[in-house]
Amino acid sequence: MATKIYTKTGDDGQTGLFGGQRVPKDHLRIEAYGTVDELNSLLGVILALQGTTALPSDMSATLRDISALLFTAGADLATPLDPPPSYPIPRIESTHTQFLERMIDAYDTELEPLKTFILPTGTTTAAHLHLARTVCRRAERLVVALSREESCGEEIVRFLNRLSDFCFTAARLANKRAGLEDIAWTNPAL
Repeated sequence: MATKIYTKTGDDGQTGLFGGQRVPKDHLRIEAYGTVDELNSLLGVILALQGTTALPSDMSATLRDISALLFTAGADLATPLDPPPSYPIPRIESTHTQFLERMIDAYDTELEPLKTFILPTGTTTAAHLHLARTVCRRAERLVVALSREESCGEEIVRFLNRLSDFCFTAARLANKRAGLEDIAWTNPAL
């Protein structure tokens, strides 16, 4: 008999963390990794745009790698450090943050230096990357709040901070490769 997708274990408003601890579904830890999951789903939308918009193939491969890292981030956040789990859990490490930094630096070589704030617009890919940046920032804020209450891995905040920078840079590059310039923010005189 096939396993059913529903377990009914969350019908009382509780959910399980790795390690077995039960917490309310609106617990800050659940909000944090739920937002990481939302971000990962948004990257899935961006990847689904491949072939219909200007999503460069090299960017597509990088986004798939980041999507896999977001599953690692989710596992990391779903597993409290105290007490330590009795089995290995993948954690976000400095090498993951360094990967994002290398990608940002590589993308940045194709871009003009930024001298002003820009509007989050352009191609469909760029607009979705800007949206991903804002979801990533929300995840980062939630993890920072969680870290005030419970131990979190030290690298997860740095990783999310760098990931939002990556999304911003990737959005700019998607526009540039599509032949669109950044639109500078100006205060409109209405």
